[in-house]
Parts: sequence; structure tokens; C-alpha cells
Amino acid sequence: MLQRARREQSTNAWKERYGLRAGIEGTISQAVRGPDIRHARYRGLAKVGLQQLLSAAAVNLIRIDAWLDGIPLATTRASPLMKLAKAA
Repeated sequence: MLQRARREQSTNAWKERYGLRAGIEGTISQAVRGPDIRHARYRGLAKVGLQQLLSAAAVNLIRIDAWLDGIPLATTRASPLMKLAKAA
């Protein structure tokens, strides 16, 4: 199973699907680090729903501000071992 999964990961179709997921994961990460969507500050479905909408709007405003200021998108971090391999 592991070998089959690794072969599948080398196909272009898998890479395209994973590229979509990576974008979504980045958005979720930004929302967790910024407006902290993990914790509901209110009780009740209506208030929590409103908080989620406002948090999504906040993430969009943060992204618009970064785009207008010319701040580039973050690149994928390299592990210390990869940095060492590139230096060699």
C-alpha cells in the first residue's frame, strides 16, 4: 500500500489535487493564527455563525492589505536538513 501511494503521489493528477488542498490548508492556517477561529467567543449558533463570517472577512482584509502593500506570499519552509543539502 505504501509503495502504491508513493507511485500515485508522483502523478500530475495527484499533484494538482494536492495543490488545491495546500491552498485551503494555508487559508485555514492563516485564519487560526490571525482571528483565532478555533475558539468561539460567544454562545449560540447565530452569534458563532456571525463570528465565523466576520473572521472570514478579517482574513480577506488582511490578504487585500498584504496584496496592496506588495508583501509576497510565504514560501514553503525548508527543513534544516534540506538547507544543509542545498548548501553542500
